[in-house]
Amino acid sequence: METERRSVPRHTFIAHAELSDEGRTTRLAVRISDISTKGCYVDMIHPLPEGTHITLKIMDSSGSFQTRGRIVYSVPQLGAGVAFLDPTPELTAQIERSLAHAMR
Repeated sequence: METERRSVPRHTFIAHAELSDEGRTTRLAVRISDISTKGCYVDMIHPLPEGTHITLKIMDSSGSFQTRGRIVYSVPQLGAGVAFLDPTPELTAQIERSLAHAMR
């Protein structure tokens, strides 16, 4: 059995997002399928390479928020795991609000 490596739990969370690379040369409409206060999983057919720095604008029924991240792993034809860079208390609070809203 594989040991869980994440320091905080991820929660199922479906939301639309806009992903762009650091140079803003790539801009993609993607879907978030799970999220935590430290990262998320992005569904996309052609994920960006591991190590790519990105900006994510996540939009759900409670509003939207933006954060910077880094692709930590890519799975061709499926998606990518993203670690948020320097998650602020404001970002953490927004994620927690979005999760609470989604659980209603």
